[in-house]
Amino acid sequence: MAIYILIGGLGLVTGFLSGLLGIGGGIVMAPLLLYVPPLFGLEPLPMKTVAGLTIVQGLLACISGAISHRRFRFVSDRLSLYMGTSIFIAAMAGGAGSRFVSNEVLLILFAGLALSASFLMLVPVKEDSENPDVSSLNFSRGRAVTAASGVGLLGGLVGQGGSFILIPLMTAFVRIPTRIAIGSNLAIVLLSTLAGFIGKAVTGQIEWLMTIPIILTVIPATAIGSQVSRRVPVAKLRWILAILIAVAAIRMWGSVLL
Repeated sequence: MAIYILIGGLGLVTGFLSGLLGIGGGIVMAPLLLYVPPLFGLEPLPMKTVAGLTIVQGLLACISGAISHRRFRFVSDRLSLYMGTSIFIAAMAGGAGSRFVSNEVLLILFAGLALSASFLMLVPVKEDSENPDVSSLNFSRGRAVTAASGVGLLGGLVGQGGSFILIPLMTAFVRIPTRIAIGSNLAIVLLSTLAGFIGKAVTGQIEWLMTIPIILTVIPATAIGSQVSRRVPVAKLRWILAILIAVAAIRMWGSVLL
């Protein structure tokens, strides 16, 4: 019973962060599931179980967060379509081609990209509105497809989602207002997350009983995080994202160097 309560508590934390920052939450949920249970005297969870629970958390967070941010008019359907389709196709290509490239080299590249993305979040964006009008959003389709394809390809090659890198690229490269980037990011990665969920579900890689506390906590926590997000100044959201991405990058570098 203790492990279920703990998983529920972790679901609250990651769900809130997903809604607040527009990320799937895997970069937070996976390490928490791996390292927190032993701190409470519980048996460590197997990596297979962690991966299954993380994909469930990510899927629920994407659905709940995308719905909530859409209600606030911070989700661009056109942006989500172009980037969502691109990242899905590129991630499949990357996953298929991963056996031909050294994983260590790719992980270094991915960690470097994550670290660069963290610094990008610290660079102020000109005319980054606190309340952007999604209906009048204009963006370069070529830049959007390029950014999504690059992250999807590299993420597929190294087995990482990479959605947390998309937001800095959207704001700095595609020039999307931060609030719309946060809201749209959840819709963009929904398709690829759903594909990962289906793959793990049909191959028996999900401990369904353990998903109950995640289902009960992630959905409402993500909705609450989305509500809070619209009240937090854009500059603070960018700082929080920068710190979170930097932590993820450091964790990747640690796995390479240690």
